[in-house]
Amino acid sequence: MKEKLTCYIIDDEPLAQEILEDYIAKVSFLELKGSFMSPLEAASALKEYEPDLLFLDINMPDLDGLSFIPMLNPKPMIILTTAYDQYALKAFDLEVKDYLLKPFSFERFYKGVLRLYQEQSLKLQPETKGPKPEPKSEQEYIFLKVGHRIQKVATGDILFVEGMKDYLRIHTKEEKIMTLLNFAKLEELLPPQDFVRVHRSFLVAIDKIDHIEKNRICIADQVIPISDTYADAFYNKLKGFQ
Repeated sequence: MKEKLTCYIIDDEPLAQEILEDYIAKVSFLELKGSFMSPLEAASALKEYEPDLLFLDINMPDLDGLSFIPMLNPKPMIILTTAYDQYALKAFDLEVKDYLLKPFSFERFYKGVLRLYQEQSLKLQPETKGPKPEPKSEQEYIFLKVGHRIQKVATGDILFVEGMKDYLRIHTKEEKIMTLLNFAKLEELLPPQDFVRVHRSFLVAIDKIDHIEKNRICIADQVIPISDTYADAFYNKLKGFQ
């Protein structure tokens, strides 16, 4: 296990810095190395000490957080902290690890950093003999526009997706999410090895299929038809899992 994740804070709001410093102090596997009011102030320290993790605000004078990310080399893991949700999709394109909307609770903060700590610890474990486990999908979550907010959705929670005219209804383990998106765009966001289109109105998560009978898929008591248009591609994809 990795002992600690070293981290820095870049945020031009003193109160926001104080809250993050307090949260970090409560977490045994985080080690704060410094806090800065701007990316320019932090640049030399980041280059010299190469932290594991950076808590980065977006709206700052002189240089905003999103513009600063491509300049980082090497680039640490980044958690964005902001009061604005409209940057979530762009942040996702920049491969940030999490997006915390201010004001965020300690519980939400802890869930995010714990996941990163566990991921890093797994990378450091020595390889064991025997068959290797199947690699996890690199794409573990997506951001979707839901009403007036951007919602983070774990891809592993998605059961299937249903077309509803101009909207898609995403069925997860806990809820149904309506988003103004088409199937083509959603398929670009989802890991292709985990999801497959089976009908012009349905896309399913392969590992959530309970059984298939007479060209019908059963997922969580929902029966989903397999249309002739998608049948061959669907069954060919299943062969890779046999």
